[in-house]
Parts: sequence; structure tokens; C-alpha cells
Amino acid sequence: MLALRQAADTVVQQAELADFSAITDDPDLVVLMADRTAGLIKLRRKWDAAPLLGCFCSAVATSSGVRRALEAGVDDYINCPVRDIDLLPRVERLLQRRAARRALSGTDRRIGFSLKNLVGESESFLRAVELIPRLGDVDGTLLITGETGTGKELFARAIHYAGPRKGKPFVPVNCGGLPDHLVENELFGHARGAYTDASSGQHGLVEESEGGTLFLDEVEALSPGAQAKLLRFLQDHEYRPLGSPKARHADVRVVAATNVDLRAEVDAQRFREDLFYRLSILLLRIPSLRDRGEDIPLLAQHFACRYAGRQGPLRPSLTEAALAMLSTHDWPGNVRELEAVIQRSILMARGSVLEASDIELDASEVGRAAVLRGFQEAKSNAIDSFERAYVTRVLTAHGGNISEAARAAGTDRRAFQRLMRKHGIDRHQFIA
Repeated sequence: MLALRQAADTVVQQAELADFSAITDDPDLVVLMADRTAGLIKLRRKWDAAPLLGCFCSAVATSSGVRRALEAGVDDYINCPVRDIDLLPRVERLLQRRAARRALSGTDRRIGFSLKNLVGESESFLRAVELIPRLGDVDGTLLITGETGTGKELFARAIHYAGPRKGKPFVPVNCGGLPDHLVENELFGHARGAYTDASSGQHGLVEESEGGTLFLDEVEALSPGAQAKLLRFLQDHEYRPLGSPKARHADVRVVAATNVDLRAEVDAQRFREDLFYRLSILLLRIPSLRDRGEDIPLLAQHFACRYAGRQGPLRPSLTEAALAMLSTHDWPGNVRELEAVIQRSILMARGSVLEASDIELDASEVGRAAVLRGFQEAKSNAIDSFERAYVTRVLTAHGGNISEAARAAGTDRRAFQRLMRKHGIDRHQFIA
């Protein structure tokens, strides 16, 4: 315990499953010395916010025992005998993750909810997550880019609730669903008598988001006329409802999102250059699921637990074959597609463990990818994706220790290092 206290300026509670009820304070980290999995769920419920590090001996150290422990809520684990060189990097990494969550969530439940849906530990994903507090504190116009299904609105919500506007409305609008002739009315509203059927005035989305954030999704879908109206509003934050003689001022932060390259749209003269610069004062890029393949197992388990909970007390795990199948898919629909696949698998599964046979991927997408790339290339890319994801997961679990990672993978150190060199993986990024 002295070594743990030297590793971080925080209180670390060490508990054994036999008796943890006497510990009443809220620890920053729970280090669990366990030789059985019974009681883990109860322990997880007692300290639901604290990272839980398991030091497993005997039966728990088996692959099935570890799987049950991870399903019960253990965040990371190490097998006995426990050595400082293996333990301390895990402790520091879990404490850093805890500190980052605290800095983001504060006391607001809504951002806590948003962050629970931002799941991932890959470097590219965490770089985006770490920007949330900074982007929330500043008030400039923000452009979020990323493919469809990457979670752009989730990030926008988290940024809103991380900043001083969190007590005000977050108003999302899909620009692709706004007919051109209604854009001005939807955004700015209208006064009574503005047109034939306007028997009463109507607030626009700008007024509804007063003091808060207006989120413009698929902003690239706006017509040239609508782009001009939005640009005028962004220049001085003044607008005039249809039929109103007076201009109004709005205290609103605008966050826009797009799944296309807006710079290319500007070059093709389909998007106004001046509006592009107005929108992109601040930029945030959300990585695709292909760029964060090592997060696929974590996301799959997250969605499996979510949807199994709606069907009853079931908390399913996924077999290695199922995870391998998920890791080799292209995921053109990104996280949203993965969520749909897991939800469908949970509904149709025959048991509590998801097998590869329970997972139904979009055959059209699989076929399209194979046709476009050819069988050998598709096979090679699938193997590469799985190898990289697997090596990354094993190194993460063992804090960058190559010998331990190779042993867990059932191979020798040289072969494991060859895999690391092949995929350009540096062990130092896994050492906290």
C-alpha cells in the first residue's frame, strides 16, 4: 500500500471480498485481492464510480474467471504474484482516467450521462475526449467533423454541459431535414401576420436556445440561400423574425457538425467559404471506428450490457470468435452500426454468451467491401485489423510490458515484437 500511495497523491482503498462493508468513504481506486468472483457485483455497486483493479489468484486467474470478473465491472486486472513493475502503471492509468472523468463531469448529471455514452480507450478517441473541457470553457463557434455514426452529437452535448451554458437549453436541429423555404422560419421564427396562415407568432430555434447551444447537424445540407441567412446571423448574432420590424439579439453558441469534407465542398463551390471560416473557428475531429479498432471489444461489451439489461438481469459476454468477427468488419456505419448489430444479436441470441453465429453483419456491406478490394486484399485487411486490435488490447491490459503481453497471447517475446513493428505500435503509449 505504501508503494501505491507514492504512485499517486490520493487515497487508495484496498479491500478483500470477505469484508468491505466497514469501509464507508468514497475511494479514488479500489485494489481487490481476490481468489473468487463471488460478491464482485455487490462490490461494484458499492463503489460505482471508483475504478476497480483486480489482483487475481487461483481460479479467478483463468480466462473464464477473468471474463466473469470483467463482466461484473472490474476495470483492469493483474494475475498473482503481484509485482510493483506491473501494478503501478495500472494504478496510475486508472487514477488518471478517474481524474479526467471528474474534471469533465463536475456535479452535473447530464454531462455524466453524456460521458457514459462516450466509450473508448484508443489514443485517437481519448485525444478528442480530452478536448471536451477546453472546448466547453470557450465560447467560439465550433465545427465537429466525422463520418456518420461516430457520435458527433454526443460530443456536442458533452461540450455544452462541460461549459458555463450547461444550465441553458441544448437544441439540436438536422439541417438536412429543413426544407429550403422553411429554414428562415424554423431558425428565426415569425411574427403574427407574417403570412396568410400566421394567426399567431412562433419562436424559432434560435430563440429556444437562448443562453445555450444551437447544434446544427449536417450543416453541409443547407442551400446557398440558407447559408447566407446563417452567415448573417453568425456575424453579429442578430436576427429578425419573419414579419417583425425589429431585429433581436441572441446569446447563443453555435456548434455545427458535418460528415463531409467542407473544405472540398468550398473548393467545389457548393459551400460558402466565408461561412466555412465562421463555423470552423474551433475544430474537433471525431475518429471513425476503423481508426480506433482497438475500441471495438470495449464498445461491443458496453452495448451488450446496455441492451441485455433491458431484457432482464442478463450481462452477456462475447466469445473471442465473436470479437474477432466484429474486429474484422469495416463498420461503414461506425459506432451506430456496431450498436445496432449488438442490439440485434442480444435480441436473437440463444444464450447469455454471444457467439460468432449470433452476430449478423450487413451482408451487402461485407460483399461490397470484398468486391471493391478483392478477396486477398479484404482478407489481408481483416487479419491486419484483428492483429492490431488484439496486440493493442493485450498491451493495454499489461501496461506496455511486452514479456507479460506475449505470455498472455501465448507466443514468445520476439514474435510479439514482430507484430508490434508490423503495425507500428509503440509500447510506451501504454505505460501510464
